[in-house]
Amino acid sequence: MKKILFIAICLCIQNLIAQPTSIFMSDKSSDLIEIQPEWKRNNKLGVDVSEVTFVNWNSGGSNSVSALFNYESHLNYSDKYFTWKNSLVSRYGINKQQDRELRKTEDIIEFNSNLGYQPDSLSNWFYSARLNFKTQFTNGYSYPDTDKPISRLMAPGYLFFGGGMEYVKRKEEISLYLSPMTIKTTFVLDQELANTGSFGVNPAVLDAEGNVIIEGNKIHKEVGVLVTNSYEKELVENITLKHLVSLYTDYINSFGNVDVDWQINFDFKVNSFVKATLGSHIRYDDDVKTTKPSEIEGEFDEAGAKTQWKQFLGIGFAVDF
Repeated sequence: MKKILFIAICLCIQNLIAQPTSIFMSDKSSDLIEIQPEWKRNNKLGVDVSEVTFVNWNSGGSNSVSALFNYESHLNYSDKYFTWKNSLVSRYGINKQQDRELRKTEDIIEFNSNLGYQPDSLSNWFYSARLNFKTQFTNGYSYPDTDKPISRLMAPGYLFFGGGMEYVKRKEEISLYLSPMTIKTTFVLDQELANTGSFGVNPAVLDAEGNVIIEGNKIHKEVGVLVTNSYEKELVENITLKHLVSLYTDYINSFGNVDVDWQINFDFKVNSFVKATLGSHIRYDDDVKTTKPSEIEGEFDEAGAKTQWKQFLGIGFAVDF
C-alpha cells in the first residue's frame, strides 16, 4: 500500500514540475486574452464487444462473449472569473461463457460537479468547491455464488463534498486539487448489508443467539483531507494518456491511513467511430474489508482491507454528439 501511495504522489509532483505546462513554467501571455462567457456540451456513447468461438479446437477452450456499454455527458461553463464543470459517467459490462451464468464485469454511475473562482486573471489557481457521487446499477456477487448479493444500488453509494484550492489550465490538460475539509458520506441502504457492517458502516448489535437487537447504520460520515490530480496528454497522434488519482484520509478515524483511487487509461483512436482503450484501475479503501475461510466450516473471518486492481482492454465503437 505504501508503494502505491508513493508512486501516486511522485506522479502528481512530476506533473507539476516536469511538464512544460507546469505552474512554474507556464506562459501567462495566453491568460491575458479576454475570455467570453461560454457553455460547452459534449456527449459520448460507446460499446466494446469481444467474442471467441471454438469448433473442434484440439487445444480446448470455452465460447464466450463480452460487452461493455458506456455513456458520458459533459456540461461546462467558463468566463473571466468562473469555471463550472459537470460530468455524468456510466458504464456497464457483462460476460457470458459457455456453461456459466451471465456475469457482471463493470458497473458504475458517477456524477461530478466542480465550481471554481479565479480572483486573478494572471493566476492558474482557483478557489474551488467540488461534489462527487458514485454508486452502481445492479447487484454484485462473489461468483459463482449468485444467491447472496455483496453490493446493490446505493449499497454502497459514496458522496464527497468539500472546498479548497485548485490549480488548473484552461485547456484542461492538468489539474491539482487540494481540499483540507471534505465530507465523505458512505451510504449502505440495504439493511442486510448494513447489519454486517459492509463498507465501513457500524454493524448491527446481536444477542447471544445472533438475533438483531439494534440494526446497523445505513450511513457513515467522515471529514478529512482530499487531494486529486488529473493529467491528459496526446503522446503521439491518435494515442492519448489520461491519468486521475484521488487520495483521501479522515481526520477522526485513523488519520494518515490514505484511501487511494488511481486510474491510468490509454485511448487509441482508429478513426471517428472506432477506438480502443487500455486501462488500469487501482483502489484501496480501509473501510472495504475482505474475508477468509474460517476454521468453522461454512463461516468466514474478516481479513482486513486489501489493494484492489483491475486491468482492461477494449475495442469498439464510440459516437460523440
